[in-house]
Amino acid sequence: MALTLSKNQSISLEKTGGAGLTKVTLGLGWDPEKTGFMGKLFGQGDSIDLDASCILFDANLQPVDLVWFRQLQSRDGSIRHSGDNRTGEGDGDDESISVDLSALPASVTHLVFTVNSFTGQSFERVKNAYCRIVNAANKSELARFNLTEQGKHTGVVMANLSRGASGWEFKAIGQTTSGRTADDLVSLAAQAVRP
Repeated sequence: MALTLSKNQSISLEKTGGAGLTKVTLGLGWDPEKTGFMGKLFGQGDSIDLDASCILFDANLQPVDLVWFRQLQSRDGSIRHSGDNRTGEGDGDDESISVDLSALPASVTHLVFTVNSFTGQSFERVKNAYCRIVNAANKSELARFNLTEQGKHTGVVMANLSRGASGWEFKAIGQTTSGRTADDLVSLAAQAVRP
């Protein structure tokens, strides 16, 4: 059974998913708040365009690569993005990022997952947002982090995967911020994983 994490809580992927865990998927899901007739009349539609991204860092927290809707795969091919979902409609994950941990370059020690509203809509209109990490081999959910903070922010540093001596660790972060693209969140993402 998957764990539901709180802010700043972490789990070992080896202990949770087993020593043979080599491929994981980070899923992001959300629902737009229904605005009703008056909201639509004043230009507030029922869709919310959130964008999941993965920022790759080295041991010195220098950015190495970025996977997002403008670059759907890392330069080395170890990380792939499912593509842009512009509405949040439907059940399950709206966007996902697949990671082949065994194919990541040894220089990459941190993967920071962010979400932002490209259109500038705030999280006041986002409901049921979550991120989850899944064992890609058997589709079992290892951990989930519910992004419960609604507010005027347009971005969240959701979580990170860090490579340590005992393997990969997944940590829920939940740091709210402003920013329309993952480029806007790089420095905050580095700060969020700094010991």
